[in-house]
Order: sequence, then structure tokens, then C-alpha cells
Amino acid sequence: MSDDVYTDDMPDPATLGEPAIRTIAMPADANPSGDIFGGWLMSQMDLAAASVASRRAEGRVATAAVASMSFLHPVAVGDEVSIHATITRVGRTSIHVDVAAYRRHRHEAALRKVTAAMFVLVAIGDDGRPRPVTQED
Repeated sequence: MSDDVYTDDMPDPATLGEPAIRTIAMPADANPSGDIFGGWLMSQMDLAAASVASRRAEGRVATAAVASMSFLHPVAVGDEVSIHATITRVGRTSIHVDVAAYRRHRHEAALRKVTAAMFVLVAIGDDGRPRPVTQED
């Protein structure tokens, strides 16, 4: 697949904000061809969503659902991966977080969107059951 297939996947850096997670894809995270496993990328996205949601919930959260994840471009060993997470909705016990992953090739400055998904996390109480999330005024 040529790089010019996706012309609208270049993010506007002004709208991304700071990443929730930034890491380097390593050989242990790759298949024999050097492409990073989708499961590794999804786990990084889950960590980012949980980090953002736990701050909002002021406590423990658990992932309840992940919606509509498509892998647009591969991530290679050595690529810098930036995961951006934004809360889009807060329910009684749930927090919806839009998460997008971008890669930057180690020899380039440009970011390329590689996947995005919506994560639903639930605030968890000390008893391990869902608890209400404090609503903002």
C-alpha cells in the first residue's frame, strides 16, 4: 500500500494535545516480519484510556468495551508510538474515551494515524462493583 492512499490521516498537531502514552515499538512486540502485533497496540491504547478515565473517575476503572477498531497502517520496530485519549462522555458509572494511535518513523518528523477506537470504562469501587462517577457542574 503506497503512502498516498490515505490523504486525510495526517493529524493536525494543534488538535491532538499531549499524548497519554508515548513509547517505542520494540522487537519483542513484533511478528517475524517486523510488524508490531495489533494486540500490543490495543493494550497501549487501553492503558491510555484507563489513565485518562481513572483521573476523571478519581479511582479505579475497568475496561467494559472497545468499539470499532481498524488498523490503517502497520507499525514497525523502532517506530515511536503516541497514544492520544480524550473523554467524550461521562455516564452514571461509565466513561467513554476516544483513543487514537499515531506512529512516527524513527527517521521522520511526520505523524501517521495507525488506528483509533472508542473505549468504555466503568468506575469500580472498593468492593469490585461499578460505582457512580462524580458529575461535573
